[in-house]
Amino acid sequence: MKIQERTGAGAGRPAAPAQPSVGDRLPTPPRERKPALAALAVLLILVGALGATMLVLQAGDRIEVVKVTEAIPAGGSVNSSNTTSVMVAKDDSIHYVEWTQFNELKKLKAVNAIPAGVVAVGEMFGSEAGVAAGKATVGLSLKAGQYPTGIKQGDTVAAYRVSSASGSSNGNGNSSSSASSNSVIADNARVSYVPGPKDSGDEIVGSTNLAVTLTVDSDKAADLAQAASNGEVALVKVPGTSGN
Repeated sequence: MKIQERTGAGAGRPAAPAQPSVGDRLPTPPRERKPALAALAVLLILVGALGATMLVLQAGDRIEVVKVTEAIPAGGSVNSSNTTSVMVAKDDSIHYVEWTQFNELKKLKAVNAIPAGVVAVGEMFGSEAGVAAGKATVGLSLKAGQYPTGIKQGDTVAAYRVSSASGSSNGNGNSSSSASSNSVIADNARVSYVPGPKDSGDEIVGSTNLAVTLTVDSDKAADLAQAASNGEVALVKVPGTSGN
C-alpha cells in the first residue's frame, strides 16, 4: 500500500524538460574555401623570399672603388685629398676604378672636369688630357713663400714676375738694393695640378719645392715658363671658382 501511494504522489509533478541529444543539434553551414587567396599568399611568400635572397647575394658581391670628393678640373689628377674609397655593388657593365688601382690612376689626367661626389670610372681619365683651344699648361717648381698656403687644384691664381737686383753704391758710399719692377705674367691662371698633403711620393725626396701646374692663355705660356726657370714667379690666389 505505501508503495502505491508514493507512486501516485509523484505522478502529479511536472516532468523535467528533456535535454536534446547530440544527434539533435542543428547542422552548421560548410565553410567557403577560397583557393585564389591561398595561392596569392603562397606567391607573396615566395616573392619575399626571392627578394631577400637577391639582397643577400648583392650585399656579398661588392667591390671597393674610387670616389671623387673634391672637383677635379680637366687635366687634373687624383690624390689622397680629393678622393676616398666606397663600396658598391659589382657591375661588369660599369668600368669602376677599383681602389687597388689608385696608384696607377694618379698617373692619369682627367679628360674633362669631374664634379665632386661621383664614383670614378675609366672613361673619365686618360694619359693625355685635352687642353682647350687657346690654352697651355706650364709646370712650376715653387719654394715656400712663392705660393699661398692651402693652394689646391681648381684654384684661380695670378702669376707675378718677382726679382730683385743689387744696386750700385750711392753718393755716401753705401750700397743699396732696389726691387725691380714686378709685373703680372698671367692674371687668370687655373691650378691644374698640385700634390695633396698625403702625396709625399709626388715630390722629390729631399726637395722643399712644390710642383704646381698652371693652365694659362697660350700667349702667356712662354713668359711664365721663362720666369719659372729663373725662380722669379710668385702666385697669388684671386677670386674665382675654387675646386672646379
